[in-house]
Amino acid sequence: MKVIIVGGVAGGATAATRLRRLNEHAKIIMFERTGYVSYANCGLPYYIGEMIQDKNDLTLQTPDSFWRRFKIDVRVHHEVIKIIPEVKKVVVRDLIHEQTFEESYDKLILSPGAKPIQLNLPGMENERIFFIKTVEDTFQLKKFIDEKKPRSAVIVGGGFIGLEMAENLCHLNVKVTIVQKLNQLMTTLDYDMAAMIHAKLRSKGIRLILEGDVIGFQENKDSLRVLMKDESFIDTDAVIMAVGVTPETTLAKETGIKTEIKGAIIVNDKMETSLEDIYAVGDAVQIQHGVTGKSAVISLAGPANKQGRIAADNICGYESHYQGSMGSSIIQLFDMTVASTGLTERAAKDTGFDYDKVVLSPSSHATYYPNAKVMTMKVLFERKSLQILGAQIIGYEGVDKRLDVIITAMSAGLKADKLKDLDLAYAPPYSSAKDPVNMAGYMIENLVSGKVKQFHWHDLELLPKDGQVTLLDTRTKSEYARGHVEGFINIPLDDLRERMSELDLSKPLYIMCQSGLRSYLACRICSQEGFDCYNFSGGYRFYESVIHEKAISEKSYPCGMDQ
Repeated sequence: MKVIIVGGVAGGATAATRLRRLNEHAKIIMFERTGYVSYANCGLPYYIGEMIQDKNDLTLQTPDSFWRRFKIDVRVHHEVIKIIPEVKKVVVRDLIHEQTFEESYDKLILSPGAKPIQLNLPGMENERIFFIKTVEDTFQLKKFIDEKKPRSAVIVGGGFIGLEMAENLCHLNVKVTIVQKLNQLMTTLDYDMAAMIHAKLRSKGIRLILEGDVIGFQENKDSLRVLMKDESFIDTDAVIMAVGVTPETTLAKETGIKTEIKGAIIVNDKMETSLEDIYAVGDAVQIQHGVTGKSAVISLAGPANKQGRIAADNICGYESHYQGSMGSSIIQLFDMTVASTGLTERAAKDTGFDYDKVVLSPSSHATYYPNAKVMTMKVLFERKSLQILGAQIIGYEGVDKRLDVIITAMSAGLKADKLKDLDLAYAPPYSSAKDPVNMAGYMIENLVSGKVKQFHWHDLELLPKDGQVTLLDTRTKSEYARGHVEGFINIPLDDLRERMSELDLSKPLYIMCQSGLRSYLACRICSQEGFDCYNFSGGYRFYESVIHEKAISEKSYPCGMDQ
């Protein structure tokens, strides 16, 4: 059997080595048009910031190492320019020697990946504008930084690559501005959670221009001028374009392989395309979303690796099926960790789910043990079925393990309220006896059983302002004095029972505290005295983060911003 693989990195390289482990006698050829076949794509920004100092550490395997260990024929600087499925051949261009030849196959795996979205803007050809996709791209930017010593940079786009580049440029003392067309960074999060990221980046001196629209670039003496739609501009030393990626499927389309969302290749759960004996894996394929069951394009390394393995299994006669992806992701921003899986509120609404949510702020471990740090968790679930739809967690320590537990629960079909029953490991340095995941389950159980009702930060402006309801803040007097929501009276929780007579039993009671815990306790007290109580989700801390961000975002930026 002869297998040709088009493209390396996560999907192609994984497929190649899995093929060899399953079939020692197969002839395996991998064609890669760049000079690097298996490299740490996700590590590229950290080489720029010198967190990874040796460029050789970015290379996971070379053509020589593939041959020595696996007897896989890897040819870099070779581009497959045509597929002839009728005779099972590919046409290959040797980019070094500028020669073209044909190669036959029994099975073909396409792993072309994704390419950066190219904006058709005036001035895009400027040598100060960079993309970060390949190792060669990264080396080009690193050379520019080492030689030109830029003092400033504009990053266009606020996704994973954009934010990782912003952090790493900060480590080099480069003054960074991020321009994002949307009103928030990281669309894998809801706006209220993204507000915490905005605050972190601003605290590190990074300027954010949200809802900013770049329309072109101009040379400006020794700098580059970034032109904005609102007629403002930014003068900077370098620009990094990070507006996203799109599946690289030109070859597939020309071959007649069926494509759909964003031009991605349609595959079944065996990673088979619409043409016989041709498989596809990685960022170029359309898969099934693990929560909605609908078609989606998810460009992440984890899914690509799994797909490469599954394609190899099926080629070698082993029954193997891809289970879809929930889009689980995690990113470190300075000392902060941001993780998410499944659906955001926006996606849940668009998909038509009747959902609810809980927001909590637990500590990373027992509060009496030193250095416990607060994290913020949001868990979405469908009201009727209690299916867990998604989770978002931002914090410092222990974020990754909490998200991974929730992902496992989602994969197993565990209902949201059953998170409370998980028997999770506990010791004071690692967790609390009630782990944050358990706490989310307890909160959900309280909601679905009717023990508590809640309202959210975006509901505040909808509450009657004419005295029809009672607004109660149960924090201490000093907490209340440092900041509170207008219209909320202050009765500390510990004084509530003695001051119950100050509340009007005939009015609905909306209760707030710092994190949502004391207000929950107050709700339990008051509801048993006959009050119609609502607990404020996330607490004043969460509210203050969101409202502060909205206030900053609404400020206008002066025309002509010199970095």
